[in-house]
Amino acid sequence: MPDFFAPCPRGLEALLCGDLEALGANNVRSAEGGVHFSGDWTLCYRANLENRIASRILWRVAETQYRNEQDIYKAAFDLQWQRWFDVAHTIRVNTTAIRCPLKSVEFITLLVKDAVCDRFRAHCNERPSVDTLTPDIRIHVFIEDSKLMLYLDTSGDALFKRGIRSHTNIAPIRENLAAGILRLAKWQPGTPLLDPMCGSGTFLIEAAQMSLNIQPGIARSFAFEKLKNLDASKWQAMREQAIAAQLPPKPLEIFGSDLYGDAMKTAWRNLQEAGLAECVQLKQANILEISAPAEYGVLVANLPYGERMGELDELAELYPKLGDALKKKFGGWTAYLFTADKAILKLMRLSPSKRTPLFNGAIECRLLEYKIVAGSNRPKPAVTNPQNSYSISHSIGK
Repeated sequence: MPDFFAPCPRGLEALLCGDLEALGANNVRSAEGGVHFSGDWTLCYRANLENRIASRILWRVAETQYRNEQDIYKAAFDLQWQRWFDVAHTIRVNTTAIRCPLKSVEFITLLVKDAVCDRFRAHCNERPSVDTLTPDIRIHVFIEDSKLMLYLDTSGDALFKRGIRSHTNIAPIRENLAAGILRLAKWQPGTPLLDPMCGSGTFLIEAAQMSLNIQPGIARSFAFEKLKNLDASKWQAMREQAIAAQLPPKPLEIFGSDLYGDAMKTAWRNLQEAGLAECVQLKQANILEISAPAEYGVLVANLPYGERMGELDELAELYPKLGDALKKKFGGWTAYLFTADKAILKLMRLSPSKRTPLFNGAIECRLLEYKIVAGSNRPKPAVTNPQNSYSISHSIGK
């Protein structure tokens, strides 16, 4: 039974463990920044297609001890790469090393590339070409102390590249991290959701896909489709079943807003190209001025970095105003604010009920949970149909 490793954003390992166990994975074991597991190739296909949190699904093809560079070359050369993919496919080698006693990670990458090419040349008198931008096959080398592991990437492009969000703004959040935040927020389809700083619309698209049972990988291809062991009929049947299980687009209680018109246009284009424009209600607005679009729900926001809304002193001015706006206008809601700025804890003038450490790439962040209690001075909402106040003008789409 093949062994796999699924890297993910740090802080989401427990969620990913549960997801893989639900898919039927065996020997599930969490590690920092990912999850080890084993299973058959059907599980590999399904994890690539359906999982929203993993960054990749890597097939472990070797694990051994090494002492020097020659040991690494031999371990790579001894593998029968020609059984797994064709010489006509382009390759790329990536190396990650922790506490590696050897001098050069770049030289290790070159060694493994040479070993793979030499193996093909010995087998069929040809060698695969290298493509560092869009390779057919990615080979991952992981070294920790004296342990060497070699992986074939079954995903290709990272899984957070869903194949639908083609337009981005400054400081976008990756799709798998956004999906993980929605899960940590315990948001469920059918519960009103608002992202008042929606940027390019990542949270909105993830939530709409979840609501319509659209699998995250349905619009893209995967590297395992180029491997020689592909069970094409099984994979095709899995895709067809996933497409048949999708619900048709319809208006949902998913709301997005942003201060900037360019962000609104970007979000609108992404939703439109994903076929989800009618599902989400967009509105250009200042987060400090909008009202809750429903009596209860979940508010989620990736708080801006300095580049997006000015210097740190401007952000320091925003936080207390944001706390006041939440108290006055969002009673009955639960807010989840994602930020790398520790100053917010003192300046919001609200006490988070939960703080969850997460990483956005290498940046250490916190997901702060605020349960907003409705105050007696909260005005009655003037709009009886909240959806009307969040309809977007046709000019956004032009």
